[in-house]
Amino acid sequence: MMQGIALGVMLACAALAAQAQDTTPPQNVQLQQQEIAKGDPARWHQEDTTKSAQMRTLRKEIGAALAEAKLACKPMPAPERAACLKEAQATYQRDLANAPLIVAENH
Repeated sequence: MMQGIALGVMLACAALAAQAQDTTPPQNVQLQQQEIAKGDPARWHQEDTTKSAQMRTLRKEIGAALAEAKLACKPMPAPERAACLKEAQATYQRDLANAPLIVAENH
């Protein structure tokens, strides 16, 4: 289930990134390419075995999704940006509120 959530978060981030222009700072592109060439870190393939570990991971993913959404909102004109940021914050709050239910379903 956690992998499904992570996939959903990644797809949502990808959709937001596709709507906006690339938000990756130029100085980070080369570093990212080097990291990608090394392959996935081993920790990505280790399951969270406890509820607390799953909650930590889920909170981290929800926070990362909020950060990506805020970056996608940044280049918008002020009125659109304000609505975008408000929606991003509402999604963040809703996701955090649902996090305990999601973790409980996994156990």
